[in-house]
Amino acid sequence: MNVFVYTLGCKLNQCESEAIADAFGKEGFSVVGSDQLAELYVVNTCTVTSKAEQKARRMIRKFSTEPQSPIVLVTGCYAQMEQDVLRALGDRVVVVPLENKSSLLGLPRVLANRLVAGVDALEVVRGFASSCIGASASSESSPFDYDAATFSYHCRAFLKIQDGCDNSCAYCRVTLARGDAISLRRDEVVRRSLALEQEGYSEIVLTGVNISAYWSEGEGLGGLLRALLAVLGPDIRIRLSSLEPDRLDGELIAQFADPRIQPHFHIPVQSASDVVLKRVGRHYDVQRMIEVIARIRAVKDDPFLAADVITGLPSETDGEFEKTVRFFREQEFSQLHVFPYSPRPQTPLFDATDRIPESQRDKRAAVLRNLSAIQLRRYTARQIGKSLEVVLEDCKDGNWTGLSGNYLKVQVLGTPSDARHGQRLVVVLEQDARNPNLIIARYMPSPSEKSSNPRIG
Repeated sequence: MNVFVYTLGCKLNQCESEAIADAFGKEGFSVVGSDQLAELYVVNTCTVTSKAEQKARRMIRKFSTEPQSPIVLVTGCYAQMEQDVLRALGDRVVVVPLENKSSLLGLPRVLANRLVAGVDALEVVRGFASSCIGASASSESSPFDYDAATFSYHCRAFLKIQDGCDNSCAYCRVTLARGDAISLRRDEVVRRSLALEQEGYSEIVLTGVNISAYWSEGEGLGGLLRALLAVLGPDIRIRLSSLEPDRLDGELIAQFADPRIQPHFHIPVQSASDVVLKRVGRHYDVQRMIEVIARIRAVKDDPFLAADVITGLPSETDGEFEKTVRFFREQEFSQLHVFPYSPRPQTPLFDATDRIPESQRDKRAAVLRNLSAIQLRRYTARQIGKSLEVVLEDCKDGNWTGLSGNYLKVQVLGTPSDARHGQRLVVVLEQDARNPNLIIARYMPSPSEKSSNPRIG
């Protein structure tokens, strides 16, 4: 049976999807990509925006109507919030809420055994889903059961260290879906990291809903990084997912100086107006962000700084928006992920009567996206001629693309004939004279170059 795991949303969802795919692969199922048909689709949903939910519904309908009459198993944050809506999308749609998602790691073994006995696959999946939901109160499954050894859709390893969030921002319902902040024990994070290094992965991505809130054995994320850096080898790369500004303290930032921590930091800024930040329940102000950015740059040379920003929050004035634009311009962020405000049910702002007209909201989003494009070009231009490490990710028609430590996707020229997915190469960045927007990197082998063990993910 072919299984395809389709993921919407954050790196945490990607991490959990990889663990589900890994569980199916271990039981002999064929985990396939988007270019192949499947008999079972697992759709891991997101509820951050209404567009994410719309896309989930569209893909569920698409998969449901394919000629092979597949089973469509839906899980994730949206499945936690709107189970009945999703079940109504197709006769062969089965929904497992987020709170039961980790139980899906046990489905492959059950399904494999029952298929051998001749039981209909849809009957097995429905029965498994019902048993998971019915056992939710006494289930022994954990949000940290996701512990993939192999990765079907990524060349980098993803490691979940945290889940949930205590911030309760007025626009966000992820905390309603994921619950309160919890953390994986530090010794277990270390054990899993060492296992991934032993498997030959070049890079480990630490993920969670709010990894800045990580807490174990009386220490936060800074203490965890210190413990990891003390035991991991010199050739491993560590990448951090989103970091909330209020938890970026001196101890944590000090760990960024280690060259194994990649020079790429994603900060959910959301707004650069103190009035707006207070209105929506964020736990920092603009001065705090300025200080954090300065401290990161003091320990990391020209890092790639990305940010989330929401336009058109209720009551946002032209002046407040201009403060946000000015902040991003002056702080020279490398890239902005712009989200037009999307009212989320069950959040404090959902019933706000002072919403910004959508046309004005979208114009503001366009301004920020244009600024992002300009600043990304400027950042990229500063990297031309520099020597960087790239992890090879995709190969099409013999042409490799890879991801640099500072999060630039580049086309790699002159790769060795035995190049493999996940291999790490040292390259020099160049600009294509015919296409200024294309970043190319030329592999320059030398006796002193240290490449990680190749890994096919």
